[in-house]
Amino acid sequence: MTVRLPGPDGTLRPYEPRTEPLAVTAGTPFTSRTVFSAAHVVADPYADVSPDSPAAVDWDATLAFRRHLWSHGLGVAEAMDTAQRGMGLDWAGAAELIRRSAAEAKPAGGLIACGVGTDQLPVTEFGHPCGLAEIRAAYEEQLALVEESGAQAILMASRALAAVAKGPEDYLEVYGHLLRQASEPVILHWLGPMFDPALEGYWGATDLDAATSTFLDVIAAHPDKVDGIKVSLLDAQREIDIRRRLPKGVRCYTGDDFNYPELIAGDDRGYSHALLGIFDPLGPLAAEAVRVLDTGDVRGFRALLDPTVGLSRHLFRAPTRFYKTGVVFLAWLAGHQRHFTMVGGLQSARSLPHLATAYELADGLGLFPDPKLAEERMRTLLSVYGVDQ
Repeated sequence: MTVRLPGPDGTLRPYEPRTEPLAVTAGTPFTSRTVFSAAHVVADPYADVSPDSPAAVDWDATLAFRRHLWSHGLGVAEAMDTAQRGMGLDWAGAAELIRRSAAEAKPAGGLIACGVGTDQLPVTEFGHPCGLAEIRAAYEEQLALVEESGAQAILMASRALAAVAKGPEDYLEVYGHLLRQASEPVILHWLGPMFDPALEGYWGATDLDAATSTFLDVIAAHPDKVDGIKVSLLDAQREIDIRRRLPKGVRCYTGDDFNYPELIAGDDRGYSHALLGIFDPLGPLAAEAVRVLDTGDVRGFRALLDPTVGLSRHLFRAPTRFYKTGVVFLAWLAGHQRHFTMVGGLQSARSLPHLATAYELADGLGLFPDPKLAEERMRTLLSVYGVDQ
């Protein structure tokens, strides 16, 4: 039976849902790449909260989704922007998420790395009323919690540092201080302004060549404390250029949700590992593709992963920071949660035509374990918006 889906022009088009999912199975750990999925959080739909309230999280469903990712061999990148960090999830909620997920990872044997930032710092209508000392202290507090939990630390970009830093030297000072005291090698995260406009000019320059130079200077000064970098600039050639300039032993984890198949596949001069938000909805399929790559079959890897790029580019289209809405929507359709509700009310951030296209693309890829359930839930959403079938 066809489903009538709304298009961007307001007209309805017929779509014939598939009846069988893509056949994928859980498997052995990866051998050729280290792969993290940045994971979303599941809101508590019964909580009486407003968009300005602290996040109300359904912990059982949130942790069950992480076990799902681990079961397919993927690592979990926790408390990142995919978890609505800074867009509905405050530091108190993120801290609890880190504690719970890190504890859950131990019996599951799951790989986990957690975001370290400065989002506990106050923000007023005049901006961030703090200096570099307060920023360092905020980073230190979060780094200590992640290390105490037993997880690897991901040093995320700081809105406060972007607002307060006077130039590259301030980034060198803050990051140098943190890397010297980190007990284990960390992942450095460069999140571009398309993901968070408040990070414009990060590393002390709006010119990307100058910013890249400072970023690489931080790494070169502390190569033993940097496990790798995550680059989220949606610029494949810049990532390749950075990758080729890294000190030996420092990994590049692609965060490019537009060009990930080619970056992970690599070339004769290297390749990227992965830390991607798109691997939240793509988890089982992405894991299957990486296992094919483990055998040396690059063509087979690309054959599986290349067709997913259309869905990823759709979910991450501008304004890119609202990609989380599509990610959670697909988790609902796939049966990983009982509802389409998000912390901060962010389920309203994408239009019905956008969500309809996401459903069509994901269904075409066979991402839904139960296509009939996904179809029924899509019909339910359409009826709420007044779309008669």
